[in-house]
Amino acid sequence: MSHSPAALRLDAESLAGGLPPLLVEAEHLAASVLPGAHGRRRAGQGDEFWQYRAATGSDPASRIDWRRSARSDMHFVRETEWQAAQAITLWVDLSRAMAFSGDKRRADKGSRARLLALALAVLALRAGERVGLMRDGAPLPARSGKAQLMPLTQALAVDTDGRDYGAPGLALLPAHSRAVFLSDFLGDPAPVEAALTAAADRGVRGALVQVLDPVEEGFPFQGRSIFESMGGAMRHETMRASDLRARYQDRLAQRKDRLAALARLTGWQFTCHHTDTPPAAALMWLWHALAPAGGR
Repeated sequence: MSHSPAALRLDAESLAGGLPPLLVEAEHLAASVLPGAHGRRRAGQGDEFWQYRAATGSDPASRIDWRRSARSDMHFVRETEWQAAQAITLWVDLSRAMAFSGDKRRADKGSRARLLALALAVLALRAGERVGLMRDGAPLPARSGKAQLMPLTQALAVDTDGRDYGAPGLALLPAHSRAVFLSDFLGDPAPVEAALTAAADRGVRGALVQVLDPVEEGFPFQGRSIFESMGGAMRHETMRASDLRARYQDRLAQRKDRLAALARLTGWQFTCHHTDTPPAAALMWLWHALAPAGGR
């Protein structure tokens, strides 16, 4: 299914536009978000005052805040907060598996993943961050500014890439940046594990968002059923589908546990989002998940 860039951007901006008031009300996020940038909450170059700390023997006299030190028997250094623009790289699974929906009235997994990715980009770009996109052949480098929205929209508003299941490549992500992978993660987990390991080696932190249709969770099938992959490469017929439910749900739970364990090991975060639930909650979770560790 193709997606209109204008419609996708309109939907994403509408979703993102309703989220900032919720973020302001959230105490833990408001403390870490600064106007125009994520608050890093660590010492470095910047204009915003962060904290005073006791001076050490390695601090030059020029760094001493003499006015603050005059009120104590100790010398204090005035530290500012580091506010460099953060790079966020997105990867959205565009495989055939993501075109699945268990109900024609419900968005397919790919449409929901695209919407979340672009809405997050809208928020990040408004906050002064740089956003890029991983994709085969022609990745979009992370850039800031509203002009980056249209290339992102056009890159996401495409048909499926022809593969039954997708996986992120071993792209050289900017060191100490952030990344978000959105997929059903139902294919071979090895490429995902390799990508996260490579990212962690470069100090990249981020979030895995598993997007599933509720039918894939509940497995409501009974009697004679034919299961076929979206690309037609795999096909299985059974006369008693209900007999498969327990084994299927156990394997799905194992896959979720594996993803969650991988996220913990690499310093990432993991969540599962269902297409029959409002996307705003998942977007808010993502925004918080990308906040610096000191702000969570």
